[in-house]
Amino acid sequence: MRFSLSSSLLLATLLLPAVVLAQQPATKPDPGAQLEQPRTVPAGPLLSLEEAVRIGLENNYGIRLAQRDELIARNNVTRGNAGQLPAVNGNFVRNYTINNVRQQSSARPDPSIASGARSNQLNANVALTWTVFDGLGMFIAHDRLRTLESQQQQVTRATVEQTVAAITDAYFAVVRESGKIRAFEEALKIGQARIDLTQAQVNVGVAAKVELLTAQVDFNADRSALIQQQELLATAKVNLNNLLSRPPATDLSPADSIVVNRALAKDAVVQGIVQRNPELQQARLGIEVADYDRRLITASRFPQVGLTGGYGLNRNVNGAAFFGSALVTNTGRTQGFNYGVVASVPIFDGFNRRRLEQNARINIEQSRLVLDQTQLDLSAQAEQAYLQYRNRLQLLELEEANIRLARQNVAIALERYRLGLLTPLVLREAQRTQLDAENRLLDIRFLAKQAETVLRRLSGELVQQAPAAP
Repeated sequence: MRFSLSSSLLLATLLLPAVVLAQQPATKPDPGAQLEQPRTVPAGPLLSLEEAVRIGLENNYGIRLAQRDELIARNNVTRGNAGQLPAVNGNFVRNYTINNVRQQSSARPDPSIASGARSNQLNANVALTWTVFDGLGMFIAHDRLRTLESQQQQVTRATVEQTVAAITDAYFAVVRESGKIRAFEEALKIGQARIDLTQAQVNVGVAAKVELLTAQVDFNADRSALIQQQELLATAKVNLNNLLSRPPATDLSPADSIVVNRALAKDAVVQGIVQRNPELQQARLGIEVADYDRRLITASRFPQVGLTGGYGLNRNVNGAAFFGSALVTNTGRTQGFNYGVVASVPIFDGFNRRRLEQNARINIEQSRLVLDQTQLDLSAQAEQAYLQYRNRLQLLELEEANIRLARQNVAIALERYRLGLLTPLVLREAQRTQLDAENRLLDIRFLAKQAETVLRRLSGELVQQAPAAP
């Protein structure tokens, strides 16, 4: 394998046009761009971050479970569940009896006896009950159900945002590991060029064979590192597929690179937390639910007034009735409407309502403490994430400048080695320096993107609108 140097001069010139002309070789090896497709890993189907997020929102089990909980909370918001509608029940009873009857009286000394006398009874009715006043408790209960629905919506939104953040991190982890594979590939290119040049020098007698063997050992070390990096890439793909609820062996190639938003403002993040953070919204709604619970207990102190009504049919067929000494069948039937008013006034319940009201006030205080704790935790998370974000941006600028120098250094070192002006040890050190710089750049770019994702999640900007429950 021969290493071509014809295409690298243009790239090096674009990267550092101000390099002294005396240090520029006539031709330079191409260190390669990090976004080129690696040849050592088979190319899988392209997957963009937007498509990954869409698949995750549709398939992720955590989101689907949260959506089902939201659907249950939505179904619970009915006037009937709040007690505002009447209840109507229909009842039907049919009884059969078989009796042995013996009757005797002072006016009739001889007993009247009936064996196996059959009787039956039919009872059917429709009953209506409707509470028309309960201290406005039914309206408070309805508002409470609506608040619980809103609270569950915030739970779903928080689950969605956490899942999208996890998918984003997992996706860019694949991008990072893919970039490291490309960095190792470029190291192998340089290593192969070193072997070819050393072989040529050995052939003409200007280099010892030990230098060729050393170059081959270094090349094999780089190949070993590449194999280990391929394992890390495969693991990153499995993690991403797991978040997308896809088979773990599903292959993919990231279509997007890591682009960090460098313009996030701290004040905008803090304002977004106050206005949109779902965890903070849950805590605020928790105070409202606790207050509704207290008002429901207060409403139970008022009289309850209800209406009742119905229609009933009752028929009795008695086959064991005596008229004188004769056994006859006696049939009776009643039917008609009934209606009325039912009122209940609480007088004394062992001070249980007072106890419940005290507990309800304590629950309100606890909900407020939860809100304060949530605000404090979110502020701490935002402060820490923003410090990491600013620090990583500075490191990113430093590494971006450093990688240009490292690539330029390798290009010059390889050309000087070709001309016999550089030792193999110095070339190897330049090669390792470039590889380390490539990996550091990928790592800090990924970490900066992570900090950006955390800030966007905390401020509620990562997901503008949570997907609706099915």
